[in-house]
Amino acid sequence: MADRLLPLHIGIIMDGNGRWAELRGLPRAEGHKRGVERVKEMVDASLNFGIDVLSLYAFSLENWLRPYEEVSVIMHLLKRTIKEEFSSFVKEGIQFRVIGNRTRLNPEILQAIEALEAATKDNKRLTLQCALSYGGRDEIIRAVKRAINNNISADSITEEVFGSFLDTNGIPDPDLIIRTSGEMRLSNFLIWQSAYSEFYFTDTLWPDFTKEELLQAIQNYRTRDRRFGKVKRCMVAQ
Repeated sequence: MADRLLPLHIGIIMDGNGRWAELRGLPRAEGHKRGVERVKEMVDASLNFGIDVLSLYAFSLENWLRPYEEVSVIMHLLKRTIKEEFSSFVKEGIQFRVIGNRTRLNPEILQAIEALEAATKDNKRLTLQCALSYGGRDEIIRAVKRAINNNISADSITEEVFGSFLDTNGIPDPDLIIRTSGEMRLSNFLIWQSAYSEFYFTDTLWPDFTKEELLQAIQNYRTRDRRFGKVKRCMVAQ
């Protein structure tokens, strides 16, 4: 399916785990467990579809305000998934990277993340970018501080220079951003990088989001006319 109309970078705001569980009379933890299964399916589908970068909004800075028990479940699932998928990522050519504010992460989880990042840093088949303890505004503020600490003068600041201080340095901006669960907002996800992204909103809760709906989102994207502020070439000719 790979062609020039294929989104090279897809971002997904994975929303609805808790609601999925509550609708079934289950603990919210069950929704998060089911959500991890969907992550695995999306990674496999992205490999098959020829996607270059898959960015998943896993845990926002604001999510730290959730009940301690729920946060603990999410972090446990993260650590377990990294352990279980370690050899698979290396074998399948998946580069794993985390963006976000790492200062609040448990040292044990941070160590697991850094180990997987180091082991997969040269992989090229798919970049799996996990937004963890992440907020777009926080990322921009941290980028400004990095620029100041590197003595970057105001006159030398360009979009390219500033972008080099963002967590996503070296990663192309997302072509398509998908949000599940019926909400229609970015919720502080890649707000600098999404300036010209296309958006796809679905009422499907994340634990029910399948590779078939991912393909539907991609097909919808292929019908978009991306002009990046320009006009169509045929209109210029007229």
